[in-house]
Amino acid sequence: MRSTQRTAWLGSADPELLRDVALVCLAGGIVGVSFGAIAVAGGLPVWVPVVMSLVVYAGSAQFSAVGVLLAGGGPVAAAATGLLLNTRTAAFSLAVAGVIGRSGPARLLGAHLVTDETVAFALAQQDPARRRAAFWVSGVALFAVWNAGVLAGALAGTALGDTARFGLDAAFPAVLAALVLPALREDAGVRRAALPGAALALAVTPFVPAGVPVLLALMGLALYGRGRTA
Repeated sequence: MRSTQRTAWLGSADPELLRDVALVCLAGGIVGVSFGAIAVAGGLPVWVPVVMSLVVYAGSAQFSAVGVLLAGGGPVAAAATGLLLNTRTAAFSLAVAGVIGRSGPARLLGAHLVTDETVAFALAQQDPARRRAAFWVSGVALFAVWNAGVLAGALAGTALGDTARFGLDAAFPAVLAALVLPALREDAGVRRAALPGAALALAVTPFVPAGVPVLLALMGLALYGRGRTA
């Protein structure tokens, strides 16, 4: 049964989708290496970033939590920071609830794979079968590559030196921006939501903690819903 499902997913995933997934996986792997190296170079044991990536699996939340720990904060403060940053996935989960599946195991695993990238891939597809394929193919691939990258970076430890000088933090958002540009060009409703949301996020960035601008940008969804019902 599982083999049949995998075959169906791959059959619904066209070459263009697989190419885009591969590009995002490349960026995700690079950022994963950076995260693992930063965590271990800062003094954390190798197992901390590795287990965190398997259990939490949220790049921005992981970076923020590790930043709190390395700055001397306690586990509670680190966890609270990560949870705040990851609250946006609640809205993402609603957007792909019908894509993940109906069975309990599928929903449990699918919820763990909900990220900015998997949701973007899924919602970019018009056909329900292609949406499902895009979500699961990108979700499984990104999870595997991210964790492999984190493990490699953690094992490398301090050998990479200052990871910031390589510009690794810019790879992921650059690829994600390239993915959402087609939707901005083709859907006026998406533009009505995205542009005010982006403007609000930029306006408050100097004054609020990291991660909060992303949450405030979700207010643009109200304009998207209003445009749909008008």
